[in-house]
Amino acid sequence: MRARLTKDFTFEAAQTLPEAPEGHKCRRMHGHSFKVEVSVEGDVDPTVGWVYDHANISAAMKPLLQILDHTYINEIEGLDNPTIENMAAWFWKKLEPLCPGLCEIVVHETASARCVYRGQ
Repeated sequence: MRARLTKDFTFEAAQTLPEAPEGHKCRRMHGHSFKVEVSVEGDVDPTVGWVYDHANISAAMKPLLQILDHTYINEIEGLDNPTIENMAAWFWKKLEPLCPGLCEIVVHETASARCVYRGQ
């Protein structure tokens, strides 16, 4: 049996989008309550009954959340233009070596705006 496991994380941060068109509101400093969904997929281990231990995802995300929470994201290496698309790819690059079966990262910047990234 195959299954997908998803774990959610949140953090608060400020940002600017310096590459947005002149006059665009996102060029100004603003903040979001971000939500990140990390999904792994694989075969369910018949002995333990799961695909992957949730604690391993949490352990991989903990240092990233410590870097991001209550910061100005643009100052973080690799996030000088922190669109949710770029943030999703940044999370993927950091998590892929630590989370076998990583299949999807979703970054929400508001309740109605999100980016889905599958490592391509």
